[in-house]
Amino acid sequence: MPDTDVLVVGGGPVGLAAAIEVRRRGLEVVVLEPRAGTVDKACGEGLMPGALRLLQEWDVDPPGHPLVGISYRSPGGHVDHRFRGPSGRGVRRTVLHDALRERAAALGAVTVGGRADDVRVTPAGVVAGGVSARHLLACDGLHSTVRRLVGLEPPARRRRDGRQDGRRYGLRRHYRLPPWTDLVEVHWSPDAEVYVTPVGPDLVGVALLGPRRATLEAALAALPELAARLDGAHCGPVRGAGPLRQRSTRRAAGPVRLVGDASGYVDALTGEGLRVGFAQARAAVATLDDPAAYERAWRAATRDYRLLTSALVAWATSPLRPALLPVARRSPALFAAVVERLAA
Repeated sequence: MPDTDVLVVGGGPVGLAAAIEVRRRGLEVVVLEPRAGTVDKACGEGLMPGALRLLQEWDVDPPGHPLVGISYRSPGGHVDHRFRGPSGRGVRRTVLHDALRERAAALGAVTVGGRADDVRVTPAGVVAGGVSARHLLACDGLHSTVRRLVGLEPPARRRRDGRQDGRRYGLRRHYRLPPWTDLVEVHWSPDAEVYVTPVGPDLVGVALLGPRRATLEAALAALPELAARLDGAHCGPVRGAGPLRQRSTRRAAGPVRLVGDASGYVDALTGEGLRVGFAQARAAVATLDDPAAYERAWRAATRDYRLLTSALVAWATSPLRPALLPVARRSPALFAAVVERLAA
């Protein structure tokens, strides 16, 4: 007899969202997470309107700073779009994690310490981290151990010169000063993008996306107006994540489902990773007994993200990068359509 109906591997926001959805459907759930307490990580900390709507449907409503749109900026100009519908919200990752953890616990989700260093499929379901379950939802992030153990990780792609293909990385640091905008600002430096997200009355998060050796210092040196605003206000450590690009061969293997970053990730450029992850969590729980249905639901939930983000990253990493912002400025309707599609 399995210990529980569903084992969620990974107690980050997507794993906790999955646990909440499991409990809302009346099933028992155990969350396997090696880290105790509140978990922080490098991320942009901006919840798009669609992500905030899903959280509120789960009765999770973390405090933060309203986000009413997106602004693409460079020293040569900017283009802004304000969401036509409800606002999003800038929320500290630790605040979001606490809110989800409290809601999951209130619904009866059980969290145990441990790692899924071994995953074994059995006639009754699956065993990982010493916990047996009918189903396993792998929500263990970009470098998913479960993805590798169940054979859903493809071989690493290499360039013709033998080196690994150029992947992008993320960094994040906080700055102690009042936000000067209610937009997410995306500043385009020559080699990287710098995201500025207000997350509280006196705190902004600054995240960088770029190649492996990119640094906040170098990116800000190319953005003198932003650098002047932030000068001397940094607080807390610089956190990093990456490489961001991850793939999976499939999203389901027997009783195992890959959810969130573990299922594959393109880039954080469009800022909707949590919205997509939450949608996957809901789809995975709705299709526990039907792997093919989850594959279809996963593709539907991630289609816009994969297509639009892949196209933007391809442009941003090509010789055409300097033309991206001028094109957006000349085509505000197109820029607005992209932002609205990603925010939904």
